[in-house]
Amino acid sequence: MEESNESTMSRREMIVGTTAAIAAITMANVTGMQAAPHTVPLSLAKVSFTVNGQPQNLEMDTRTTLLDTLREHLHFTGTKKGCDHGQCGACTVLVNNQRINSCLSLALQHQGDTITTIEGLGTPERLHPMQAAFIKYDGYQCGYCTPGQICSAVAVLNEIKAGIPSHVSASLLEKPKATSTELRERMSGNICRCGAYSNIAEAMSEVAQKQA
Repeated sequence: MEESNESTMSRREMIVGTTAAIAAITMANVTGMQAAPHTVPLSLAKVSFTVNGQPQNLEMDTRTTLLDTLREHLHFTGTKKGCDHGQCGACTVLVNNQRINSCLSLALQHQGDTITTIEGLGTPERLHPMQAAFIKYDGYQCGYCTPGQICSAVAVLNEIKAGIPSHVSASLLEKPKATSTELRERMSGNICRCGAYSNIAEAMSEVAQKQA
């Protein structure tokens, strides 16, 4: 019995000692964090580019993405932040008439570039043909991804017109056509969580036919 009691007391002492040690380490870490907060100095740089026809001259943190520049600094909030990892396409804008994911691009990379957001494509009073087609065919539901979808759709038709091949193209020498399969393949980087893909394809097809 005495051996059992000694064993029991030993386990209790170990538990108490371990708990005290953990508490002491935790308090030390918390105190240390409060006493010496970690700060990263800002590195600022100037950049100039054109957004929706207006020249912009900015000085900002060199780590700022083009998406955050458009939304937080220039207040073009039509461009949406979705996944922030270049996987959903909600942040798609046109740079020198080519589509990019603005969340993956630093603002400083676009010195001298011409950038077009959804606000620059058209206005409620004078819609871009692609905007009008999306409304006609109900190419959106919640509307969150729609700015990126429309910017990407405009760029897709430009790509086809320029003869840029895709994975659908049977041959690199064959000029691509704006078929439903072609349009769907090229728009695969733009995710619509509401599932309006068929309506989007119909809207794009109408605009492609009018351009042809």
